[in-house]
Amino acid sequence: MKHVVVIGGGVAGIRCAIELAEMGIEVTIVEKQKHIGGKVRNWHKLFPSFTPAENVVEELIKRVQNCQNVQIRCCCEAENITPHQVTISGGETLNCDAVVVASGFTLFDARIKEEYGYGIYDNVITSADLEDMLNRRAVKLTNGASPRRIALLHCVGSRDEKVCQRHCSKVCCVTGVKQAMELKRLFPTADVFNFYMDIRMFGPGYEEMYREAQADYNIHFVRGRISEVSPTIDGKLQIKAEDTLTGRPLKMGVDLLVLLIGMKAGDSNKRFELSCHLRRQDSGFMQPKDSFLGNVESNMNGVFYAGTVTAPKTIGESLNEAVTAAHSVAEWIKHTA
Repeated sequence: MKHVVVIGGGVAGIRCAIELAEMGIEVTIVEKQKHIGGKVRNWHKLFPSFTPAENVVEELIKRVQNCQNVQIRCCCEAENITPHQVTISGGETLNCDAVVVASGFTLFDARIKEEYGYGIYDNVITSADLEDMLNRRAVKLTNGASPRRIALLHCVGSRDEKVCQRHCSKVCCVTGVKQAMELKRLFPTADVFNFYMDIRMFGPGYEEMYREAQADYNIHFVRGRISEVSPTIDGKLQIKAEDTLTGRPLKMGVDLLVLLIGMKAGDSNKRFELSCHLRRQDSGFMQPKDSFLGNVESNMNGVFYAGTVTAPKTIGESLNEAVTAAHSVAEWIKHTA
């Protein structure tokens, strides 16, 4: 039986493994965390349908665990990759017929943007923190009170040359709208503001969600970037920004500030480039062989990509790409047998 190593046990890696297994190929998933499921495990609900994230992850995990020819290796990391061998932490070598790299992305560290006060001031959180709070049903201020005025700031760690993150993270705009709606459901009398550079609502149902947020939830959208955040003597946060539509400076006191952090290239990508000779893009994401006809292939024959290892993507896009990668692997194995 042919054997493929899938590096990364997030939704793309799991979906790819399922597809390969259903084609009669033996698969080993290598996952550095204690559990498979990736970052989607930590999400609350998914846009634009507000489907619980756990429904998607649990279904994928159940399906892959029912595949007899899939082995899952957690708490180990791929150190070196060739089309026929993967060396994992500890020095063990896995022989294989092809490799799929589905190692995903890293969340931008909001502490780098010190002007926003993350890790410095109370009640400054990230979008990932908010998802965790929503999952725990514990959305509240540090003093235990409910927020009455909330601001969400887009593009933290995206489209920002100062932190070498020039790319758009693609899903932050719609995540900001989704989270604003969830906050409004929790706190119906609260004022909720989205500060944005440009609203990029590209997917099916996204524009409708954006309109619903304004018309039905009375969520405010301000085109402008927050330049500075500082605490006030009454325990609030004062934000300074410019409304770029009117050209006027703006000061506002808020109880809670949510930083919509972007997708950063995976931490392992540089190692894959240096030790495995796989190519990276200027953004740090891995470089596919071709953007159109070879988007799941690498520059090395027998090594394939799936999911956000090559660029920011939605969960649906990552799942679809995982299926494409599996079939490309099967085709490669067939022609090299």
